Amino acid sequence: MNVLESLHWRYATKRFDPEKIISVDKIAILKEAFNLTATSYGLQPIKLLLIKDKSLQEKLVKHTMNQQQVAQASHVLVFCIQTNINEIYVTEYFDRVHTLRQTPKTILKPYQDFLIKDFSSRTYEDIKDWATKQAYLAMGNLLTVCALEKIDTCPMEGFEPEAYNKILHLTESGLEAVLVMPIGYRAADDKFANFKKVRKTVAESTWEL
Repeated sequence: MNVLESLHWRYATKRFDPEKIISVDKIAILKEAFNLTATSYGLQPIKLLLIKDKSLQEKLVKHTMNQQQVAQASHVLVFCIQTNINEIYVTEYFDRVHTLRQTPKTILKPYQDFLIKDFSSRTYEDIKDWATKQAYLAMGNLLTVCALEKIDTCPMEGFEPEAYNKILHLTESGLEAVLVMPIGYRAADDKFANFKKVRKTVAESTWEL
């Protein structure tokens, strides 16, 4: 399918077929696509946790507004943010730039110094808000990639981040859960699969100057 056909095909899946599991090859595509997501400054303040442990998925249901898709799905993706964006983190990024592009450190240093100063002046909440926006970019990217790969999805904001952080031991790794997305294959009896999309017309949602 082309991109538009794929986007018409996708919907927020309400029931997954628990017997259908996403292949290792397709999971590898999603990991790579996540890693290729555009982020502010290229800093990638996000990490993706892929859960396929069914007992763990069941445990998370009550912390996700009892949405059964979390238990039914082949995998559950948890989009996490890193909030320790400090001098060490920024320096590691520029070390990667130097290694991969062979850019002289003397050229990189002014921009590196700027980012270190910028993030050192931000509050924890400012950094969290900035990083969360990058997680939304990543989810949007994976929604499209999943549609192209004929993988069903259900993006979720309705969950308890603190419970996820505790159960998945995220806090001790400097991470916080901000978004959840069960993925898999739609159940044959999910009536929502055949509902017409409710959208504004293109003319109402876009314009040109």
